[in-house]
Parts: sequence; structure tokens; C-alpha cells
Amino acid sequence: MDVEGPQALCDLCLAQVCLSLDILCRRRADGSLCLSWAPLFPQEMADQLLQMMAKKGILNNTTVGIFRNCKELRLRRASIRSCTVSAQAFRLALCPHRLQELDASWVSGGLSGANIISGLASNAECRSSLQRLSLNGLHLDWDALEEVEGARLGFSSLRGLRTLSLANTDLTDDILEDICMLPHLEILDISCCAVSKLTPLLDCKNTLKSLTAHRLRQLDMSPARLLSVLTQLHALKHLDFSDDHFAVDDSDGSDGDETVRQLLEGSPQILPALVSLDVSGRKRMTEAAVTAFVKARSGLVFLGLTATGVSSCDVLSSCKNLKVTGEANENQVCEALRRYRDKECFIREALVHLYNLTTDIDRPRPDLLQLVLSGMQSHPSSLHVQLVATACVFNLTTQDLAEAMPVSLLTSSVTQLLHAMKTFPSHTQVQKNCLLALCSDYILQDVPFDKYLAATLVINWLSSHEDPTLQRMAVAVISILVAKLTTEETAHLGKDIFIMKQLLNIVQQKAMVGVVDSTLKFALSALWNLTDEMPTASRNFIECQGLELYEEVLESYYTEPSIQQKILGLLNNLAEVEELHADLMEEDLLEHVLTLLQDSHLEVGVRYFAGGFLAQLASRPEAWTLDEELLSTILKQLHASIITWTQLEREMVSYRSFRPFCPLLQTSQPSGVQLWAVWAIHLVCSQNTSQYGSMLETEGVTELLKALAAHPDTHSDIKRLSDSILRMIEESQSHSGPSKSQTGPQSS
Repeated sequence: MDVEGPQALCDLCLAQVCLSLDILCRRRADGSLCLSWAPLFPQEMADQLLQMMAKKGILNNTTVGIFRNCKELRLRRASIRSCTVSAQAFRLALCPHRLQELDASWVSGGLSGANIISGLASNAECRSSLQRLSLNGLHLDWDALEEVEGARLGFSSLRGLRTLSLANTDLTDDILEDICMLPHLEILDISCCAVSKLTPLLDCKNTLKSLTAHRLRQLDMSPARLLSVLTQLHALKHLDFSDDHFAVDDSDGSDGDETVRQLLEGSPQILPALVSLDVSGRKRMTEAAVTAFVKARSGLVFLGLTATGVSSCDVLSSCKNLKVTGEANENQVCEALRRYRDKECFIREALVHLYNLTTDIDRPRPDLLQLVLSGMQSHPSSLHVQLVATACVFNLTTQDLAEAMPVSLLTSSVTQLLHAMKTFPSHTQVQKNCLLALCSDYILQDVPFDKYLAATLVINWLSSHEDPTLQRMAVAVISILVAKLTTEETAHLGKDIFIMKQLLNIVQQKAMVGVVDSTLKFALSALWNLTDEMPTASRNFIECQGLELYEEVLESYYTEPSIQQKILGLLNNLAEVEELHADLMEEDLLEHVLTLLQDSHLEVGVRYFAGGFLAQLASRPEAWTLDEELLSTILKQLHASIITWTQLEREMVSYRSFRPFCPLLQTSQPSGVQLWAVWAIHLVCSQNTSQYGSMLETEGVTELLKALAAHPDTHSDIKRLSDSILRMIEESQSHSGPSKSQTGPQSS
């Protein structure tokens, strides 16, 4: 179990509801979903269901329809953040509820701020109940607002609003004036908007406790006038007047910088209630001014100084209750990553410093990894963030560090890495960072993630890069991933001739210069796994001239048993496909493989796969098109060679199925063919009886073994091995229940 414990039962149940919506719902005439039957949900659970649907990416015009049922599914805190919802779907599904909070930030689908305001205002209860509203990233479309009884609707219509967030919107001075008429407004975020005056804030000077005004590059106020307005906000406790230090536009932000300088150097009577100030990204500050400001305000609990150059002041470390963002130490960097999740410029800055801090890290830091992932999730399309973040992920999971991390955290990490690879396919360094992080045996073998997506992304990257080091890592990753795919995923991957060509091209590159390295071995393993019980992939292999290449490699690498074994393993896969037997009827190939079978100086592993290839081809005499004497020799040598093999202790091969063995175990088969099959089954069963016992039963192999053992014409060597296998299975079943294997051939 993961160190953070199991998922909450409520979360598991709601996740199941999300997966089963099509079963649990019927469709209305407009195509939207409606629960066929619904109990009265606990109110908080209705909020959680909506949030989970949004998080899983399944909340849309169709599925949001279930919330039209206001009696059983009562929403209070609704989040449709980053979902695709139309104005009509929003009005029908969410507006009838007595909402207290709504987050509709970054919603697509044509839903505007005007749609939201008019929809909420149409519900008399909502006008007074709604306390928190977030519309970040939306087009407000102010001119489209309706008029009711001669007066235009606006934010001021929602009289209960206490918190309003409008960052990255088309907010104007006129709209700000309307907002500041709200009688209870306490928290306001107008970051990255085009307002030119902050004077309207004076209308809510007695209620406004928190103002976030990050990157207001179109402000047209002198520093003196701006400071005058801020000074009159008597209730203000939290002020964010930070700036994007990476921004390139017509304004240099100098008036804002000067305002901050005057604020820091001014009297503590200016904004006396202030406990939190963020001036990250601002210029013209001095350590002396910061020191004086902090000393004069004993109640200060937060100071944002990222990218200001003054976060190393001695006074900052002496204030125990003061949290600071900056670059001076790990605490400041982590605080920046926590606080600036929505501010790309500061996330970038903090990640660069975190990368430097973690370059030589020697202990697991899941807390740091979680902060990096949060930044990646918040800015999935930012090249700058993803570039540095993927490098940080590598630093934090390299070598043995990953094994001490919660598995769920590693799953999230790989998911983000794959998203970065998919989003920036042409950026070499991003791809390299992701590949370095993925190239971990522990992550690839033991961490659950979308291995099919990972395999396709790495293969696509491989097609346009020939750097030897990166090529080696990419092929290693592919080799391990292919062995981990389900049968369906492997089949789908094997249908892609492009993938087959890429791997064969690597084999050819290495073979041309006679190199024996891990890249060649991993490529051969990947091809072996890719063709395992996959007729389409096997056919593609032959169509891509793979057989000719493998014949050359088999002969040229005659002193390399590890290479020979992988080549012969794939030839076994080809020989299991009956319709390919005609392609394999090449006398030179079969005679060479026969010499390998007979060579007593070779490892048993090489002779084993040589025997398997020949046994499969010899099992269908009706398809044999070569000299009959060669067939007779193969059958004799199969029996003569196999009977001399010693039992292996190490695991040499694993099977996902014994179905290809069934034709070889028929009582009508020659003894050499039968003997290879029973020797192979005896080998894997003696090494892992519990894994293979149920597979033999389920696939009917035990009945074939019993028939062989009982048949009067069966050779005594075959009877002896068959009886031994049956005894192993019986003993295993008497001790414990068998389990079904899903593994493919050995990949290294």
C-alpha cells in the first residue's frame, strides 16, 4: 500500500459514478444526461461529484445535465474550471442552485462573463447567496449584459459577493466601477487586466481586505496618486502589486516600481493593517528599504520578493513568523512554488533555482516533487515551465530516489512527463529531460502509468534523433515498455510498420559495424516482445525485410549467445504463425539453425530457441517445401539434442500463453517435436509452478499432457517429462491457488 494510505471510500465511489454515467443516465431530448434514478445526495458530495467530473475531464454540455436535478443534487460550491460548457448548459444546470461559490475560470465553449452574471442574477437566491466568484481567463463581454427594469445587470447585482477573481480578463475601468459598488467586497483579484485607474477602489475602502493587482501594465497613474489611493484602503491586509519581470511590452512598469519603492520607504502609518505584501518582480528596491519595512511592521506574515534581488536580507531570516518568496534558500523557493501556482513568470524563476538546489540531492524529497508537479499542471502549455520542471523531475527521481517516493506521486510525475513530450515533440531538451527521467528500471517496471502512450511517444522521438546516448536510453525504455503492454496494446503497436522499421533500422546500424552493446540488445528484445503471439506484427517484420537482416545478424554474431538467443526467440514467434511458414522455408536458414541446435558447446538457451524454431516448422509436414531428408534430420536431431540438455536454474523465458504449444503436443506429432514442447513447459513450470499451473489448466494443455502420457506410442522420455509436469501442477494446486500470467518473453 502506498505510504499516504488508500483512497477515501467516498472518492472511490464518486470515481465509479463518473465511469458509469452512460449506464446510470438516460438522455433528454436535447442530448444532455439525466440520472435515471438518484438518491438524495449529501450536499457536500454533490459538490465533490461536480469537481471530480471536472478534474477527470468529463464535464461538458452533455454530462453537466445531471445537475439540472436540484432536489437530489444540491450544489453550493461549484467548480467547472477549464471545462467546455456553453451558456445554455450553464444556465440550465447550475443557475437554479443556491450557489455560495462558483469557479468558472478558463472555461471554454462560448461561456462569457456576461452569460454567467445574467444567469446567476436570474436566480433571486443566488443574488444574495453567492459569496465567491472566479472568472479568470474569461471574456467578460460586458456590452452583452441584459437590462432588467431599465437597469443593466452587473457584478453589483450579486449583492452577496465577498470574493471576486477576474485575472486575465478584459476588465475595464467601467466594470471596475461597477464591482466596487458591491457592499461586502473583501477580496479582489484584477491581475493582468487593462484597467488604467484604481480610483474606483475607494468606493470599497472600508471593506476591501485583499487586493491582487499583479502585472497591471496599463495603469495610467502617477506613483504619488497610486500611493494615495492605496493609502486610503484602510481595511487592506493583503496587497499583491507584483510584476512580470519577463514581460516585454510598451510599458516598463517604472511607475509601479517607484510606487513600491515609496511604499517600502514610507511611514508605517501607510496601510497600517497590512500583514502581507507581494512585490515580486519589481525593480529599484534596496535591502535597506526592505529591512526598514520589515522592522517597522511586526505583524507582517508574508513578503513576496521573488526576482527582486533583495531576498537575501539578514532581517528576513530573523523573523520566525515571516514567510518569504525569493531565491536566497530552499524555503523561499518552495514558498514561491506554493504561492505562485497561477503566475507563470514566478514559477519559472522558482523552478530554475530549485533545479540548482537539487542537482546533487542525496535523499528523497516527495514534498519538492509535488511542488514541481503542481507547477507543471498549472502551466501545461508553457515551454519555459515544462523545460525546467522536467529537469527537476529527473533530479528528484534519479537513481534510488524514486524507490522511496509514494507510487501515486511517481504515477503523476510520469503522466506529466508524457504530457510534456506530447506537447513539445520537437523540443530536443524537453524530450531529453523526459527520457532521462523515464529511463529508470523501478519506474518502468513497478510504477503504473500509460505505458502504451509512453512507448509511442518515445518511438516517435527516436525516429528523428541519432545521438548514441539518447538512442540507447530510448531503445531501453521501449524494450521494457513493450514487454509491459497488454495483448491488445501490443497488437495495436505491432500494426504500425513505422515502429517496426525504426527498430530494425537500429539493429541494422549496429550490425553493419559489428557492435555488441545495450542498444542492440534492447532493440532485439523490443522486436521479440512486439512479435510475441502477434501475427500482424510478425507479418510486418517480414515485409520490412527483417528476416533477411536477422539471417545476416545470426551468422555474423556467432560468438555472441545473448544476441543469438534474442534473434532465435523472434524466429520462434514467426514460426508460430502458420501462414508465415512459406516465408521461413529457406534452406540456408534452417541448416544454420540446425547447426546451432547440434552444437554442444553453445549455451542451452541458444539451442533451446533453435529447437523451438525447428520444432514449429517440422510440426506441419504438409507445409514443408524443402528436401525431405532435411526434415528427417531435423526431427532426429531435435530428440537427440534435447535429451542431453541440463535443467536450467535461472529464468530464461516466460510465456503469456501456451496456445502455440498445443499443435506440438498432439499424439500424432514426431517425438522430437513433442519433446521440445514438454521440455519447454517443464522448464518454466519447475521455475514457477504457481504462475503457469492455471494457464495450463485453462488452455487445455494438461489434458494434452495426460493424453501424451497415456498414449502407447509416446516415447518414454516424453512420458517421463509429462508425468513430472502433471505432478508439479497437482502439488502446487494442493498448496495454493494458481495465478494467471500476463508476461511476455524475457526482454533482456
